[in-house]
Amino acid sequence: MSNAARPPVALVIGAGDATGGAIARRFAREGYAACVTRREKEKLSALVVEIEAAGGKAHAFGSDARKEEAMIALLDEIERDIGEVEVAVFNIGANVNFSIVETTARVYTKVWEMAAFAGFLMGREAARRMTPRGRGTIIFTGATASVRGSAGFSAFAGAKHALRALAQSMARELGPKGIHVAHTIIDGAIDTAFIRDTFPAVYAKKAEDGILSPEHIADMYWMLHRQPRDTWTHELDLRPWIEKW
Repeated sequence: MSNAARPPVALVIGAGDATGGAIARRFAREGYAACVTRREKEKLSALVVEIEAAGGKAHAFGSDARKEEAMIALLDEIERDIGEVEVAVFNIGANVNFSIVETTARVYTKVWEMAAFAGFLMGREAARRMTPRGRGTIIFTGATASVRGSAGFSAFAGAKHALRALAQSMARELGPKGIHVAHTIIDGAIDTAFIRDTFPAVYAKKAEDGILSPEHIADMYWMLHRQPRDTWTHELDLRPWIEKW
């Protein structure tokens, strides 16, 4: 593919059925090639079909974001065969609830690998490619646990705190080099099948805009990417108007 024909790329690590998928669709609508990843590639088939049916470009990858070699190979392949990564979004959750006395070393390590270490790998590899070009956007999806460690969430809060610190460090280093690094705090229930089926009372708040719409979250990610550099936002907290905080 010639350089003239290569589209800009929006990479979404952890493109699930809700927020990650909505972010991919939003950027594809703006002319970006949406490169989406999950550990099981086949779970991305419906998202790719949906984006392409709407006239967008999408590419699915099965990749374990916790593996350094896999992350390096992923970015290399995308930049070689599809286009330059202009936006990289880290959207892996790893939300688990265990009493501290029942939290095993395996659980704690696995959650940290998924929600923190994998974010470091994506951020580093994206920065390595964006820095020579002097432009790009890197966004890390955080949660309430990024700023508050609630009971039963020692592993998740520890990982999300680490991810937030990573984002802060990267923003201070990369901002002067033209790369916008942002961290979002998603504070509230998101409109997903899991919330609908598991917490019906919470899901009922959708009728009064009381839970977060994945599409509206995606709109905010697009806004972050499009911000002029004299008014860059580093941290953006998103919550429904009725959420207590």
